[in-house]
Amino acid sequence: MTDKNRYADFSFATRAVREGQVRTNEGEHSEAIFPTSSYVFSSAAEAAARFSGEQPGNIYSRFTNPTVRTFEERLASLEAAECCVATASGMSAITATILGLLKTGDHIVSSRSIFGTTTMLLNNIVAKLGIETSFVELSDIDAWEQAIRPETRLLFLETPSNPLTELVDIAALAEVAHRHDCLLAVDNCFCTPALQQPILLGADIVIHSATKYIDGQGRCIGGAVCGTQDVVGEGVYGFLRSAGPSMSPFNAWVFLKGLETLKIRMKAHSASALELAIWLEQQPEVKRVYYPGLPSHPQHELAKKQQSDFGGLLSFELNGGKAEGWKLIDETQLLSITANLGDAKSTITHPATTTHGRLTPEQRTEAGISDGLIRVAVGLEDIDDIKADLLRGMR
Repeated sequence: MTDKNRYADFSFATRAVREGQVRTNEGEHSEAIFPTSSYVFSSAAEAAARFSGEQPGNIYSRFTNPTVRTFEERLASLEAAECCVATASGMSAITATILGLLKTGDHIVSSRSIFGTTTMLLNNIVAKLGIETSFVELSDIDAWEQAIRPETRLLFLETPSNPLTELVDIAALAEVAHRHDCLLAVDNCFCTPALQQPILLGADIVIHSATKYIDGQGRCIGGAVCGTQDVVGEGVYGFLRSAGPSMSPFNAWVFLKGLETLKIRMKAHSASALELAIWLEQQPEVKRVYYPGLPSHPQHELAKKQQSDFGGLLSFELNGGKAEGWKLIDETQLLSITANLGDAKSTITHPATTTHGRLTPEQRTEAGISDGLIRVAVGLEDIDDIKADLLRGMR
């Protein structure tokens, strides 16, 4: 087992490199990968003590693995959380949170500005279990409070949102949630703890798709849930142990390497995205740009208050519709046409027909997803090359 939080007094960048690692007798400098399904006990009594929880230690890699544990402890430290549970994907992190903490008859209030697949999960799968969801405007604190019922247990949101980069005042919403005895869960995928730490603003749970910026190079699928020991360490971990949406040791090791460079990468992504957003606002073919770093963004001041930078994700709306959007995308030669994001390689997609394509037209309209909307996740290439690539489809 590790000596948790031994680097607690060190800075973010240092903890992102060092926290959670315990070297084996081999004295390895890089974190070790433990590709094992099970562990050997010294006696029947030790096995019994491990399984009963009387003695800490490894039992079975579905829910105890040293490499995964190192990743969990490092990310928990960066998110200012007591503990973290790693999962097989970002969607499994959301599922584990809901099914680990809620029961039939409970109610969720969610932002309508969330990933399309998350909307499908809430409406088509979670609803079958008797857990109903109400959707509200992300930035409207009054709407959140009005939607809360006696049976409401969880408030769920992304901030900034995908793909319109809308924000909510996390501290204000946390006050509302706690006044009504609800948990506040924030999907922090797009900022990461390098730019935003929701728990320090009052959130109870932070959820990640580690697939995105935590990895940073588009190599692996994974997720994570961070929070307190009694909520995440008991409820979410209990679901993981029994249901098994587990992170593999190899993927955990890749994510550990991603965390080492997270802070410098997020600064680079943010700098390039801001420059691109300013440039896009000057293009006659562009109707509107959605990026929190722009003074034109309606929540620019809030972004400056609760984030240390503005992130690598932006969207822009063309004057035309789907045909113009597809033309722009198809004429790019550098940007990757893929719905993933958080990669060193810049990506471009048409949300209305990809990430939000399974929503009804009415749901897309409510979420602000127009046919002319384009999403770009700005990578680490030269920004002038990215501009030139987008310009091909605008002329």
